[in-house]
Order: sequence, then C-alpha cells, then structure tokens
Amino acid sequence: MKTIKLLALSAIVAGCITSCQKEEVAAEVNEINNTPTKEQLLKLESMGVNTEDVSVKTVTDLDGSSADYFVNGTDLGIPVAGLVDQPSLGVMDNGMKQYRTRNIVSRNNRTINVLGYTGGGGNGLSNTGRQALQRAVNRYNSLNTSLNMRLTFGTNYQAADLVVYVRSDLGAGGLAGFPSGGRPYKWARIGPSVKNRGVAYTQHVIAHEMGHCIGLRHTDWQRRVCDGRPEGQGADGAIHIPGTPTGVDITSLMISCPAQGNPQNGTLNRNDVTALQYLY
Repeated sequence: MKTIKLLALSAIVAGCITSCQKEEVAAEVNEINNTPTKEQLLKLESMGVNTEDVSVKTVTDLDGSSADYFVNGTDLGIPVAGLVDQPSLGVMDNGMKQYRTRNIVSRNNRTINVLGYTGGGGNGLSNTGRQALQRAVNRYNSLNTSLNMRLTFGTNYQAADLVVYVRSDLGAGGLAGFPSGGRPYKWARIGPSVKNRGVAYTQHVIAHEMGHCIGLRHTDWQRRVCDGRPEGQGADGAIHIPGTPTGVDITSLMISCPAQGNPQNGTLNRNDVTALQYLY
C-alpha cells in the first residue's frame, strides 16, 4: 500500500493540523480515503502548496471528532472544509525567521492544563514519553513568560486544554495544530516509534508540536530546508516575531525538517526563547 507523508506544519486555518519533521516530525499516512478535484488542486496551488501526490486523509481524535485534510509529500495539512475561503499566497519575505500565526493564546487562557494521556488502545504515553513531556513542560515554564503549563497524567482528556497522546499512524513523527478562539490547539500527537529514539528526541518532538499548539510556525515555512517546498500562509498567516533573526535558524526547535546542525533534543535556542518571551 502506498505510504504518503502527512504534511504538518501549519494548520493553515484555525484548527488545522500540522505534523513536523520529515523523518522525525512527519506523519506517515497509510490509508488514503479519496483524491481531490481539479478545482481543489488549483486552489491549493494558489496557496503555495506543492500539489504532487495530494490525497485526502480523515483524522479522528480521542474524543471521536474527525475531519478530512489534504495531505501530500511535504509537511502541511489543510482542512478540506472551507478550502475555497482560504487566501492565496501573499508576497514572501526572503529571510527565514521565527514566525507565529495570527491567533495566539489569549491572556485569560494562559494557564494551560496539559494532559499526558495514559489510557489504552495504543494511545497512552510510554515511560519515555512521560519523562519527555515533563521535561518539555518544565522548559516552557522556565522561560519567565505569562504561560503557565500545569501537567497531569491520566485519561481525562475532556478537562484538559492540551493533550499529548500517541497515534499509531505517525511513525517517528508528530501532528498538531494552531490556536483558535484564544485557546491553544488541543491535540499534540506523537508516533509510537518516537520513544525508541530516547527521551531527548521524544522531548524534541513533543516540544515542537506543543510549540505549534501555542502559535509557533516553522521557521522555514517559506522553503523547507529538507526539500525546498513551500507550505503557504493561508488564513493562519506567518508573522515574523520581532527580535528574531533573518536567515535560516538551523538550530531552532521549530525548524520543519531534520537538518545538519539541529540538535533534535528538545532544546529551545536563544531565538526560540526570544520569540516566546515576545509573544507571552
């Protein structure tokens, strides 16, 4: 059966999903439901999305909610619903910097209840995953921002603002989305093989996906460092964060693909910290 890598970065609209890192943070999708129409492909192309091998994938979360997304060989996922309302690609900045979406977590929602899911069905975090999530939360909480992440482990995903859990179809990658309505995106998904690469790498994948959930885009959204493909701006936008550099920030936690010089150990570099402190 043909395998397609699920594009992840930018949930191009609020609630849109993202998967990251071509090998590390890229989801492998084994079941494709249908193919897009010619009109849909033309619209995707106008948004700056590479339309080679585009298919449609249904994603269902722990609460039973599901939606269809366009997926292809890059790491961008775009909801099928509302596609015609999405803006075409705007003028690109030639620099690569830290970027955010138009929507971030509002001030009255910055105490974020994070749940590390421990239930069955292959969705629960391993011991490695739990350690990695604890480290990721500790690092975010150490930044002297207005964000306060309160971590618990269990199965009550209904009461959580952000849930980290395992999806069997994500391999060694992850899948997340962007804030909407002033709230963080709820689902930070990781693949079952992530834990096999150790706590540091697992922290990297989890922290990266959590970064999307609070509004960070890939630093190389215009041209992915691994394949040169654009991800498009869409309704979520890609707004440069003041104080972060131009040029490719290869050591950023939010780089889209495995890249030489990126430690892939969950570390937030100086520019990631600057970006988060500016936003929050």
